[in-house]
Amino acid sequence: MDELHEKLKALKENLEEMGRVAVAFSYGVDSTFLLKTAHEVLGDNAIAITARSVVLPKIEAEEGTEFCQSEGIRQLMVDYDILADKTVRTNPIDRCYYCKRRLMESFLKLAESEGFTILIEGSNLDDESDYRPGMKALKELGVLSPLKEAGLTKQDIRLLSKEMDLPTWDKPSMACLATRIPYDEELTIEKLNKIELAENILQKYGFGWRRVRMHGNLARIELGKKEIPKMLNPEIAEAVAYEIKELGFEFVTLDLKGRNL
Repeated sequence: MDELHEKLKALKENLEEMGRVAVAFSYGVDSTFLLKTAHEVLGDNAIAITARSVVLPKIEAEEGTEFCQSEGIRQLMVDYDILADKTVRTNPIDRCYYCKRRLMESFLKLAESEGFTILIEGSNLDDESDYRPGMKALKELGVLSPLKEAGLTKQDIRLLSKEMDLPTWDKPSMACLATRIPYDEELTIEKLNKIELAENILQKYGFGWRRVRMHGNLARIELGKKEIPKMLNPEIAEAVAYEIKELGFEFVTLDLKGRNL
C-alpha cells in the first residue's frame, strides 16, 4: 500500500501543478477516481465535461450527473452526434481514433470557452497494452492522462477508489456501445438503441459485466466467467431470451468462453 499511496501522491502533485483542469468524465471507474481526486486537490478549479451520445448508455450519464451533484462538482454537457461523421458511421477498424478525436475537440472547445486550457482523461497504465487507436487522438490534441503518468493500473485505481468510498470502485467496465457491432458494419441509431436495451435487460437480471454483440439478427451475450452458471439456469435463460427477442432479435446466444474479470 505504501507504493500505491506514493503513486497517489505523485498524481496529486501533478494535478496541483496543472492548477486548473477540465476532466473528460464518463462515470467509469477511472474517470470518476480522476475527477474526485482533481476536485479534492483543486476544488472549483476542476470541472467535469460529459458527452451525451447514442453510443453511451443513458444510465451512465444519469448516474454521472448524480455523482457530480452529490460531490458539488460543476459539470458541463456536450451533445455529441457520432453518426454525423461519415467515417465514424462506416465503422472502420480505427473508428475509435476518429470518434475520440472529434469528441475531444468538442470537449477542448467547450473547456476553453470556460477558461480551462488543460483537458485530462482517465486512461491508466494497463491501457497501453490494449488496441486503443483513440490514444493517438489524445496525443495529437494534447489531452493529458495523469493516471497513466502516475503509473496507476486499473487494480490500483479500484483499490484507491474503495479506500475513498467511491461508488464505482467495483463497477464493471463499460465500453461504448459501438464496440458491440463488427467493424465495417454501418452504425445506426436503431442498432445502438437495440443493444443498449438488451444490455439493460441483463442488468435487470443482476448481471454485472455484460456485452450484447450484434451479428445481424443474432444477439451474442458475453458475461464474466463466474456469471455463466447463473445464465444457464433454464428460467433465467428463457426469460432473458424472450425479452431480448422482443426487441427484434431472432436469435439469442451465450458465449460460453466467458470473460476473466
